[in-house]
Amino acid sequence: MASFYASSVGRKFLMALSAVFLIIFLIIHVSVNLVSVCSPEAFNEASEFMGKNGFIQFVGQPILFAGVIFHFVMGFILEIKNKQARGNVRYAVNSSSNASWMSKNMIISGAVILLFIGLHLVNFWVPTVKAHYVEGVTPDYYEHLHEHFANPIYTGVYILAFIALALHLMHGFQSAFQSMGVNHKKYTPVIMKLGTAYSIIVPALFIFIALFHFVKSL
Repeated sequence: MASFYASSVGRKFLMALSAVFLIIFLIIHVSVNLVSVCSPEAFNEASEFMGKNGFIQFVGQPILFAGVIFHFVMGFILEIKNKQARGNVRYAVNSSSNASWMSKNMIISGAVILLFIGLHLVNFWVPTVKAHYVEGVTPDYYEHLHEHFANPIYTGVYILAFIALALHLMHGFQSAFQSMGVNHKKYTPVIMKLGTAYSIIVPALFIFIALFHFVKSL
């Protein structure tokens, strides 16, 4: 097992597992954010529950952070290993003339997403932690969210980041299942269609939320 996880195939398998974990998290995250479109009060209640729930804060959140860090670090490691093994040639599937832009530039879209995650944590996670554990107050989550999306620059950056996420998922969703060995003539086309739908719908919902609050602030 140790030799398997140290191998290229093993690293890709672990990378795929972390990708599936983050895919599931995105569904939860966008579902909570959608509540802000329907009801400020309900969004505050949901955010407060997640902000003070011990399991989420001290178990779920560290696992999430570890998953994000692992996924991006492993992505960069695989990219470096691949270049070392093949010079300037990328994965065989990517060197094909039929390879998509997304598959050839996963490292670029991934870097954009990583930079945005850092910005997002500074703007949302840090103020929440400060309010709860330093100031001892309950923040107005809805007002904080609405205030940020009233800023056209932040909204524009947010939209660009989720376009990058959509491009990343277009290749990454199906690739994750393939790396885990789910490659069958019957199921692979279904996974590819599901991946395309997910890659469009989930980022589009995040963008819709941002635009909703931006337009509401005008």
